[in-house]
Amino acid sequence: MGRCTTPFPPPPHSPRGSPSVSPSCSTTSPLPPLPWDGMGSGCGAMGGEQSLAMPPEKGPHRVGCADVMVGHTQQGLFFRLFYPCVPRDGAERPLWIPRYEYCSGLADFSGYSRRWCAPLLSIAIGSCRVPLSWKAPFKPCSNGYPLIIFSHGLGAFRTVYSSICMQMASWGFVVAALEHRDSSAAMTYFCTAQSIQEQWIPHQRVPRGQKEFYYRNNQVHHRAKECARALQLFRDISSGKSIPNVLPQGFNLSVLKDSIDLAKAAVMGHSFGGVTAVLALVKEPRFRGSVHQSQTDFAFLTGKLISRVFNARGTLDPYKCLDITSQAALAFLQRHLDVREEFARWDRLLEGIGDSIIPEAPFCHSNL
Repeated sequence: MGRCTTPFPPPPHSPRGSPSVSPSCSTTSPLPPLPWDGMGSGCGAMGGEQSLAMPPEKGPHRVGCADVMVGHTQQGLFFRLFYPCVPRDGAERPLWIPRYEYCSGLADFSGYSRRWCAPLLSIAIGSCRVPLSWKAPFKPCSNGYPLIIFSHGLGAFRTVYSSICMQMASWGFVVAALEHRDSSAAMTYFCTAQSIQEQWIPHQRVPRGQKEFYYRNNQVHHRAKECARALQLFRDISSGKSIPNVLPQGFNLSVLKDSIDLAKAAVMGHSFGGVTAVLALVKEPRFRGSVHQSQTDFAFLTGKLISRVFNARGTLDPYKCLDITSQAALAFLQRHLDVREEFARWDRLLEGIGDSIIPEAPFCHSNL
């Protein structure tokens, strides 16, 4: 078998839900050959000029990102790190869907056959790129950046929330977007220690005959523990402990030392990740706040085909929704993390005031 160093072609089809082993441990292996290759934040056009029209950073910092995998077992951690970076010309922009296996996972989660749906996804959105600098130099901060641990929803994975993570990082946060290994992600994997192979973990539906509450309850507790372990990981890094990133040519975590303010750590999530964030806040007292976010990057797919197949886009303007979500989150975090930025200018969103608030919607002032 190959070692954890080089990209590999798409794996053969395997039955839905079955584990698989691949010979490489690259996080950005190429997808099947495409008749086009989009640049910037766009991608190949299919079904009405399909593209990922993701907005650029709104904050004062430029943003870099890198993948981090710690440990060689399922009990390790895997996340995409978003951080303020030092801008550089000609920086590579990462693929939004990092591996072909994730197309198969999305097909399985959506209930479609991966034999036709995975190649369709690969062709339609496989070349979409995120407007970030891949592995750009980290921008040190003597005062320390606040930290956000992000938890994805059911059937998602670490890159599906790049838009909100990018915005938070542009305002001076370090964001670790976890890829959970409780079988709730569309697909994920870890690299074994001995032969350095990829052990893939597919999405698992609730087993037949088992009550969903008990199955999901076990998952959410597993996820909350992962969030707590991620926070501890950053504490270890800040203390000077050497934490190897097991991915080939991986991001050097030691550059984060002395640049993260662990007294200002929050947990954030979407859907099932929002539930995870609340439980993590209860289980880990070192988290000082939690935010429930309500939008994925699928809202920025401009073509009609994929949006219709996956029912991924509603009628609201996704750009305005992202602005509202990020601004409300920043105002909330300023209150609870005591950050010094001028995020209080968006307090009206927390108070239920302004054109962005639905008239006569139920609202509670006491918890904010």
